[in-house]
Amino acid sequence: MNDNADPPTYQLTTPNSPLSPKICRDTVAILLAANGHAPHLADTARTLVSEVVTNAVQHTGTPTIKLETAVLADGVRVAVYDDGPTGLLLPSEVAKDSEGGRGLLLVQALAHNWGVGPAYHPGRNGKHVWFELQSPSAPLER
Repeated sequence: MNDNADPPTYQLTTPNSPLSPKICRDTVAILLAANGHAPHLADTARTLVSEVVTNAVQHTGTPTIKLETAVLADGVRVAVYDDGPTGLLLPSEVAKDSEGGRGLLLVQALAHNWGVGPAYHPGRNGKHVWFELQSPSAPLER
């Protein structure tokens, strides 16, 4: 992404709950709209936030999930923190009739960049999954 020195960054902490994906995706969509981004960027962001937060809800025992959203001039950077084990997360092959398991494949396909990093606070167990999206009018930097 383009250099966005000190972009506005927003944080939200939610309980690990089935409502967390909706709360987080709606929050990101509102932040993008409030900062003047086009609705199609918010639509893609909502999809990816929902997938990443749903993974944290379903696959970790973390009591809270932290959402961090940096609204950039040319897009958005989102990170979702949980207390789940660190390590490499990779998209995996999924049976065609499976109802789940495609979240990271969507992130990989739709994000301009994404990855996994350590917990928010040094010395704390956990990880964060992050992704970046650019507005379609922004030049691609891959």
